[in-house]
Amino acid sequence: MNNLENGRIDNIFIVPRAGETPLSQAQVTVRAGKGIAGDRYSLGTGTYSNSSGRDAERAVTFIEAEQVERFNAGHGLDLDYGDLRRNIVTRGVDLNALVGEDFYLGDILFHGMELCEPCAYLARKLGAPVLPHLVGRGGLRAAVLSSGRLSVGDRFQPAGH
Repeated sequence: MNNLENGRIDNIFIVPRAGETPLSQAQVTVRAGKGIAGDRYSLGTGTYSNSSGRDAERAVTFIEAEQVERFNAGHGLDLDYGDLRRNIVTRGVDLNALVGEDFYLGDILFHGMELCEPCAYLARKLGAPVLPHLVGRGGLRAAVLSSGRLSVGDRFQPAGH
């Protein structure tokens, strides 16, 4: 799972306002410094919007499909990918390895900022044991460095491809 070129988008989700159900999307518009058009953090309506002044640095969140599947199997659950409230569900890529790295997804340049750890809000929302089982496996927050469109099936490429 360490070869970036094997990674792709499996699902895309947006949540227009804090607390709403994630909406699956086949394609989205992504704006540099902002995030995904129509998503709560791009709109400034997310639970943690403006709480740290770092919204642009963590405009898009990613999670590995394999981690969701492993979590479900280990806990006898059937959580949907969107239930974890991340924007981009990936397959075939080690997201933890992208912290501090620039990478392309489709034609859009991202910078991996930090791990996207599960929070108490997510644990309350799901009523599932996401803490501490997804710590270190909860995904990636990334800054958007260029604008464009993302679609399910788009592939990862290293920066400088």
